[in-house]
Amino acid sequence: THHGLARKENSMSIHTLKNVRLSFDHLHQPQVQPDGKKSYGASFIFAPNHPAKAEIDAAIKAVAKDKWGVKADAELKALTAAGRVCLRNGDTKTYDGYAGNWFISTSSKTRPQVIDRDTSPLDESSGRPYGGCYVVASIEIWAQDNAFGKRINATLRWVQFLRDGDAFGGGKPVSPDEFAPV
Repeated sequence: THHGLARKENSMSIHTLKNVRLSFDHLHQPQVQPDGKKSYGASFIFAPNHPAKAEIDAAIKAVAKDKWGVKADAELKALTAAGRVCLRNGDTKTYDGYAGNWFISTSSKTRPQVIDRDTSPLDESSGRPYGGCYVVASIEIWAQDNAFGKRINATLRWVQFLRDGDAFGGGKPVSPDEFAPV
C-alpha cells in the first residue's frame, strides 16, 4: 500500500512504514560522523513478508529508473553488491533482531519529528521510542548520483511510537516515573 506522493521529477518517493522495529536510533541527538558532520536517523527492521519489503523494493526500482533510465537494473545490481542501497538483508549483520529479517537505514540532516501514539511530541526524557520498540515511520527514498557517488538513500521524516518491544541490549528502558527526588 503506497502512502504518500511520488514526485517523479525529483526521483523521490515517500512511504509510511507501519509496525516496524526501531534500531540504532539517533532521533533526539545527532550522531557525529568521522568527518565531523552530524546526522539524525535510524534503522527499521521487518520480516521478509512485511508489506514494507515489497513497497520499498518497488520504490527503489522506480527511483533508480527515474535517475538512470535503461541503465537502472545494472546500476542497482552494482549498488546492491557494494552495499550502497538503503534496504539490506538482515542476515548480513550480527545485531540483535536482524537475522531472518530485512532492514532499511535512514538518515536526516535535520531532527525528525518524534511523536507518541496520540501524535503529541516526544522528547528524549520520555524514554520513547527506544531500540527494540515498534514504530510507524515516514521515509523518503531517493537516488543519489553526484560528486559523493551513487546510492539509493532513505531520508527519515518522522517517527511515531507504536508499542513496546524487547529493548535491544536487554531489558526494558528505565521509566522516568521510577525516579523520585532525594
